[in-house]
Amino acid sequence: MVAERLTRQGRQVVIIDRELPSLGSTVASTAMLLWEIDQPLFELAQLYGFEKAIRCYRASHHAARGLLSMVAHHGIACQMRPRLSLYLAVDDDPKLIQNEYALRSRAGLPSVYLNHGALLKRFGIARAGALLSRDAADADPVQLTHGLLDMSLQRSARLLKANAVAYDNAASSVTVGLESGLSIEARYVVLATGYVMPDIVKPTGQLPASSWAIATRRQPGNLWPEQALIWEASRNYHYARTSADGRIVLGGEDDHALIEPAARDEATRAKVRALKAYLKTLWPRASDDVAYSWSGAFDSTHDSLPLIGRVPRCKNIFAAFGYGGNGITFSFLAAELIGSILAGGSSPLLDDLAIDRDIPGLMP
Repeated sequence: MVAERLTRQGRQVVIIDRELPSLGSTVASTAMLLWEIDQPLFELAQLYGFEKAIRCYRASHHAARGLLSMVAHHGIACQMRPRLSLYLAVDDDPKLIQNEYALRSRAGLPSVYLNHGALLKRFGIARAGALLSRDAADADPVQLTHGLLDMSLQRSARLLKANAVAYDNAASSVTVGLESGLSIEARYVVLATGYVMPDIVKPTGQLPASSWAIATRRQPGNLWPEQALIWEASRNYHYARTSADGRIVLGGEDDHALIEPAARDEATRAKVRALKAYLKTLWPRASDDVAYSWSGAFDSTHDSLPLIGRVPRCKNIFAAFGYGGNGITFSFLAAELIGSILAGGSSPLLDDLAIDRDIPGLMP
């Protein structure tokens, strides 16, 4: 995302990747491209006030629409499909969903409230209520990554398989030391390193976790109406979508205690059983015959907002960490904001999303 944005500006770009492009968490992503943030708008407003909360939500909405537009404009072949999103109540009380709808309506966001009857009639899902929103999408994350990379390389970006281990920003430029002993000097450095955070970055609100997902066998006759993206009004929510070849992809069962790969792998069998049981509850007519199951590292923040902008005490080094359930959407937002900074622009979002921002209720 960042390389595409900066090469579009005509900048000379070197991409350093210690893995093959699209490995790591990219292949584990379920690629539900939502603009709705994990932290509900009414909770974010309680945390930061209405003005900041709605600024973040509108920025996320703008980013989701911008990503859809960019993919369509450049014809990136990544199975990108515009979708509706369905945000479900988790118990018999629709109050949380109704409170969220009231604030979204006040902010002019594209959501409508469905009561139990309307939800059951349109989607066949028996919950107390739901919010139905437009401007979401799903995609193949690996194809999307390679499409963005190919565009950047066609604009003369250079891809280097290497491991960056040191950063020296004492001069007007930044020197990046590589594990091989070589170094690269650049005017600016952008850290888009996912869940591998360099030592120079010291965030205040990072939450590492593991997440699991399954994909069923192809069952195009058993999918829910309109194939909306589904997620829940709960802190530990499940999420589901369909695939272009007629599968159901379901994720969740996030665990903040199981971080190490070995522990994550050991838990996979039990997590898959839990996901299959949840699928039967959500959509009983579906087959739970699992064709694929996987897990991956997953980082979020205490306020569910990304970490974007200047790295404190590091001149000319910037961060693009799209943490949370909106990782791809937030990454597009990060690329746009950092591209604007380097072009001399500014935005109040850079304070809202700062790496060292103060998060109310979080101990320093």
